[in-house]
Amino acid sequence: MPGTLARRAAAAAALSLLLCAAPPARAAQAARPQVEGGTRSAAEDAGAERVARRAAAAAAAAGGSGPALRFEACPAAEGLPSPVRCAALRVPLDYARPDGPQLSLTVSRMAATGAGRAARQGALVHHPGGPGASGTAFPLVAGMPGWERIAAAYDLVGYAPRGVAGPAPLTCRDPAAPATGPTRLPADPSAAYKQQRIAAARAYAQGCARRAGAALAHYTTRDNARDLHVLRAALGEPKLNFAGGSYGTYLGAVYATLYPDRVRRMVLDSAVDPDPRRIWYRNTLGRGPAFERRWYDFRAWVARHHGTYRLGASPAAVRASWERVRASVAADPAGGEVGTGELHSAYVRAVYHDDTWPELAAALAAFLRGDPGPLVQQAAPGPAPAAEAENATAVYTAVLCNDAPWPGDWETWDRDHTELARTAPFAAWADAFLHLPCAYWPVHRRQQPVEVGAAPGALPRTLVVAAERDGATPYPGALELQRRLGAGASLVTEEGAGSHGVVGGRNACVDRHVEHYLLTGRTPGRAAACAPHPEPAPVSLDDRAAGARGALLPPVV
Repeated sequence: MPGTLARRAAAAAALSLLLCAAPPARAAQAARPQVEGGTRSAAEDAGAERVARRAAAAAAAAGGSGPALRFEACPAAEGLPSPVRCAALRVPLDYARPDGPQLSLTVSRMAATGAGRAARQGALVHHPGGPGASGTAFPLVAGMPGWERIAAAYDLVGYAPRGVAGPAPLTCRDPAAPATGPTRLPADPSAAYKQQRIAAARAYAQGCARRAGAALAHYTTRDNARDLHVLRAALGEPKLNFAGGSYGTYLGAVYATLYPDRVRRMVLDSAVDPDPRRIWYRNTLGRGPAFERRWYDFRAWVARHHGTYRLGASPAAVRASWERVRASVAADPAGGEVGTGELHSAYVRAVYHDDTWPELAAALAAFLRGDPGPLVQQAAPGPAPAAEAENATAVYTAVLCNDAPWPGDWETWDRDHTELARTAPFAAWADAFLHLPCAYWPVHRRQQPVEVGAAPGALPRTLVVAAERDGATPYPGALELQRRLGAGASLVTEEGAGSHGVVGGRNACVDRHVEHYLLTGRTPGRAAACAPHPEPAPVSLDDRAAGARGALLPPVV
């Protein structure tokens, strides 16, 4: 993976992103704030249409076949080499005031190569997920083996969504402030610890309001979809070709709902459950059992390689080894930097991507042999700049908190997560505290989640891709998304696998379906199944290197 791409993905992946599955038996009764009314939403939609028409007219004036955007050498901060070119897209902060204050979104592009005399099929816009991730590094995949035919036919376009990086990144606290660590994440948090986290959540939410002011309300999925509508028009494209992962699948689904006649091709990888009743609180609860299954998968893999790691010959024995490490860093942080909070943040990566398993298992084994170095290397705060990490956290929080009502009383959160932790303890409390600012969110005009779906025949064929054991976006969400997108939606399943972000992983079967769809518009019917990609080899990185050979898309986050 190119260095810039890896850095961007790492910063956003630290958020432990997206969601779904069935809610727990006792669903939360939210203390509901005011939700966005239909009149204002209609005004915003009308404003977006007005801005998109202007952008389309500018693109037509630029020659009819090229974008209105002015692509030049990319800013040094993007770290993107030539021939990737960048432009600034201006969009309204508030679409109800289309001529009011503007935001500048960085757009990157690699022009279609035309190799093999391929006919150009337009621009393919990518959203890597988050929300909070920048997709500007996406055009770099043009240089990866296995991408050649798509790069020949499509301009590859990435962008930084509103609030992400750029000249005015959204932040909720001083990004230059030094990290305070090591941090604690008790397995069974006390009442006093919970009160500390409540205070921290309130402070973070207040910081968002203090730094962003009235603009804070305008970081939403609806506004992200409107920005995408304007970007499509500014690129000179009558219809959108889109590839989105994780949160990007929900953004794509909302776009398809709002603008069904503007969709040409759409690949949705690792699908968020778009049911408005689950956006977002029930989705965060619902992924707890899926996280637990993937945590078991990691421990089962380590147990199968007991001869290498000596961490236990059964998943239960490996868990005992994990608990020994956890207890040790709780009492004496590894390297003075890795407490239980940092430890969990590092090992949640095992739930997302199985290619991390060899290094994570080796770090546990080395620690128990008396060498904390590999664990510190895996779990200490990473190389991503503090400002970039805070920006990703702020955008993630703002979009999810603004998108829908959340429970406004701690008693609901405490009850639901206590119940969840009984059967799915690995991430229950970490997820609760990650999203807790939404309970105290200072924006009173929350959005009403979009009722994702389209009338019969309104959408062209679309392609949903999912791993059967995905922890971050559990498989039932892919089934729900396919159902809502209608008869033209095809679902490609990687059976028995669980890495988050299937396209461009190590599954040639999946990648063939995606390439065929993007080049021809044809899908494999209502459903297709692919065998799982090979498990990683213990210790050795050779398997990972081989797996990158056919990469189609960067990992979703």
